[in-house]
Amino acid sequence: MRKITMWFLATIAVVVLLFSYKTSTGPGSSLSAGTVDGASAPGVGIGAGAPADPGTSKGTVARSGSTTVADGPVVQTKRGNVQVQASISGGRITDISPVTVPNDNNRSREINKHAVPQLRTEALAAQSAQIDAVSGATLTSEGYTESLQAALDSAQFKAKP
Repeated sequence: MRKITMWFLATIAVVVLLFSYKTSTGPGSSLSAGTVDGASAPGVGIGAGAPADPGTSKGTVARSGSTTVADGPVVQTKRGNVQVQASISGGRITDISPVTVPNDNNRSREINKHAVPQLRTEALAAQSAQIDAVSGATLTSEGYTESLQAALDSAQFKAKP
């Protein structure tokens, strides 16, 4: 009888521990971009003052001389939040930096390590947010282009033909 009681209590303890375990794959578990496997991913970084609450950021514009820096809004996707910052100088997009990208698990980090630089390259070449999605990173691509388009709109950027 004593062994049965101990077995029963141990089983209950294990079940309680299993149910209280928090995974990082639930909704809203996106982290800011930063490092991928301990190293900074190319083209992936954290901007100062990244908004914590998606939907509250409308994007900001700062002008310094002939350079305009526009933050796009935080775009919420199923995989996490995406936000970009665009630099415009001389009527051209000169740089695009991700402020936040989905980075909550190894798969997201691996996908975005390749997708974000590709999205940046395509957008700089096109001089617009009208770019193709990266295969395998559709949600990040959609969030990236939406945030970039809003940043360009807030900076009143018009692509030159």
